[in-house]
Parts: sequence; C-alpha cells; structure tokens
Amino acid sequence: MATTIQISQRLQQALNKKKLFDRETYEEIIWDLLEDTMELSDETKKNIECARAEFRTGKYYSHEEVKRRLGV
Repeated sequence: MATTIQISQRLQQALNKKKLFDRETYEEIIWDLLEDTMELSDETKKNIECARAEFRTGKYYSHEEVKRRLGV
C-alpha cells in the first residue's frame, strides 16, 4: 500500500542531492539511508569473519596479482 508524506523543500533538496542517478525515486533513496543503520544478517557476519580469517592466513590476492593472472 502506497502512502503520501509531506516533506519540507529543504528535505526534498537534500534528498535530491543523495540521488545516484536522475530517475532514482525518493523511496530508493530512503531505503539506502535506512540500510546504513540496519543490523547485518547472521550469514553476512559469518561471511565477513571467514574473509577476515582468510586474510589473516594470507589466502588472498593483491590487485597486482589479479591483474597479472588476468593479463590486464
């Protein structure tokens, strides 16, 4: 169900500055702002910890190594 809200001209201008592309809706902008304050899922937390463990044990490739392997 859609609803209408009233916002000030100042807030509208601030939201317009947050747009990543011209056709982005205010709803998309608000969701992006809310996402920054949301709790990470358990799966995401687990993936982050796995990535940190791999980094600590040296299981990663540098940017230069990736470019060399891809021939870039």
